[in-house]
Amino acid sequence: MASREVRRQRLSRSAARGGDPARGADHRHRGRVRCPYHHAELSARAVAGAGSRSDGGGATPMAPGRVRSLHDVGRSGLDHLDPRRLIRLAVPVSAALTLALAGCERPGTCRGEYCGTLIFVAFSQPDILLPPVTQQAVARDIHDQIFLKLADLGPAMNTLGDREFEPQLAERWEWQDSLTLVFHVSPRARWQDGPAVTARDVAFTFDAYTDSSVDAPAREALRAIRSVTPVAGDSLAAIFRFRRRYAEMFFDAVYHMRILPAHLLAGVPRDQWVRAPFGRAPVGDGPYRFVAWKPGESVELVAESTFFLGRPHIRRLIWRFTPDPQTALTQLVAGEADALEFLGPAANVERARGAPQLAVYPYRGTAYGYLGFNLTANGDPARPHPIFGDRDVRRALSLAVDRERLKESVFHDLALVPPGPVPQAWPLWQGKGDTALRALPYDTAQAAALLARRGWRDSDGDGIRDRGGVKLAFHILVPTTSAVRRQYARLLQEQFRTIGAQVELDEVENAVMQQRATAGKFDAVLATWATDPTPTSNLADTWTRTGFGKANYGRYSNPAFERALARATAATGGPAATLAAWRDALRLLDDDAPGVWLFAPMSVAAVHRRVADVRIRPDSWWALVRTWRIPPNQQIARDRITTNSVEERR
Repeated sequence: MASREVRRQRLSRSAARGGDPARGADHRHRGRVRCPYHHAELSARAVAGAGSRSDGGGATPMAPGRVRSLHDVGRSGLDHLDPRRLIRLAVPVSAALTLALAGCERPGTCRGEYCGTLIFVAFSQPDILLPPVTQQAVARDIHDQIFLKLADLGPAMNTLGDREFEPQLAERWEWQDSLTLVFHVSPRARWQDGPAVTARDVAFTFDAYTDSSVDAPAREALRAIRSVTPVAGDSLAAIFRFRRRYAEMFFDAVYHMRILPAHLLAGVPRDQWVRAPFGRAPVGDGPYRFVAWKPGESVELVAESTFFLGRPHIRRLIWRFTPDPQTALTQLVAGEADALEFLGPAANVERARGAPQLAVYPYRGTAYGYLGFNLTANGDPARPHPIFGDRDVRRALSLAVDRERLKESVFHDLALVPPGPVPQAWPLWQGKGDTALRALPYDTAQAAALLARRGWRDSDGDGIRDRGGVKLAFHILVPTTSAVRRQYARLLQEQFRTIGAQVELDEVENAVMQQRATAGKFDAVLATWATDPTPTSNLADTWTRTGFGKANYGRYSNPAFERALARATAATGGPAATLAAWRDALRLLDDDAPGVWLFAPMSVAAVHRRVADVRIRPDSWWALVRTWRIPPNQQIARDRITTNSVEERR
């Protein structure tokens, strides 16, 4: 393929000069710790009266290699709050916020285009801010502001070929032949501690992501890349060599890896990365840099004013951790937070629409939710599960679920029932009218007949089927942080009861749920995955042997399905052939019923109206925050506060 140059966006004049209208003339404090000022955001303690507080709130799991999750804000108690009670809750919190802001005001506060404080509300705090070793969505949201990829998806979200990708660290690239790709790193790219980003960093990053001692969730997604090495004599050129040709080669080369600083991490033993101090105070090459992490409360970033792709308009980004979804939505409606990426059910969307300071932004959902069956015995993967090890029983339980009714009860028109583990954003499914893929129908008569044929009958008249002295009874593992899944769990419990299955709910903290799910210590689990823009690695990670002990909670394995996946991944006959191959693979999966496919939401975010140029990317909600801005005439008190702990480097 011929060499192709890719244009870089230019720095604005002010960014190129390094100017900062908010900073003032005194340059003596560059890079130095200044006297501490209070954070503008409230601590979790300040809103304790509006909901429970947990310092270690867990994050919803996401598809490995993509680090995304569906954060569920449910209808539960908040939906039934009397508006007057909501106001009573909001008033003292708002007063506390005002006092906090007043304490931060001082001469020389920020003015102009490059000011602003954006507070994101998150349901958990990150485990670590080192990209290769985390699967948490909130960690992704934060470290995606700190670290860059070589290139990223364009607005069309097309993963085939390379023509619609946008440059990040790489200013250009070319194919030497069908299996060899060369990236040229921008000479303007710098690590936030000063050194240039080089091809050595690119090669180091690939080596780390594919190292078994790091055990990166994205490791499997990089399996088709044979090697990444610097080009001899060119410190800014890195050469990627692939094992085979396929449609998404470029996507795999750039999407899964955030380039890491070799000069800071090469000396850290990789089996210790999961506990490395770097992950608590990272140094990156992106538009924002790390300022502070208050465990259980918040993480703060500050804009890098000399960022080579253009200075971010919004000065400060703060993630406030609020593990209780009710409190999170209350904070957003009360104006104490600025953005939430997923509002959840229709009642929450209407509540956000009713807040005059909020704007809502619908976008294509990349998530799906399902009830996953453990095909191995609870806590003993060497033995089959006494109930779910039987394919016919799994199919019967799927037939017994009225998924449309459940979806209407929880989401109304803000979700669809998927025909498999498929989000709305994937091109292989076009929505409700698309019949190319079909999941098992709702048919309780067929479900009952199938169970009876497999020997499950109510022998003692207690309403619960049994076989050989074993009851048709099992537990569903549910995270307490997800009101959506808790509501689904109760509805499923009722529907399974009608066909003679007894269900108990194990509601646990999200971190506990993830530990038990990955260890196989459960019967069934209500899970959500937010996916890549492509099925390529997501289906392999979650529904093949590759994901055992990781994302494939139920240890589902079907050689025929895995062969079909391999054919789809290797397809080179164009988009139509690739989509057809994916559908063939999904039909095999649906027939096996390793889970009950429950919902594929249309996502709706809420952002404060003072923020302009808001664009939300389905696969990475806040990826474009550096292009957002808060016009000077719209700024509120917290927008004029500069960094609390460390002055921005100029």
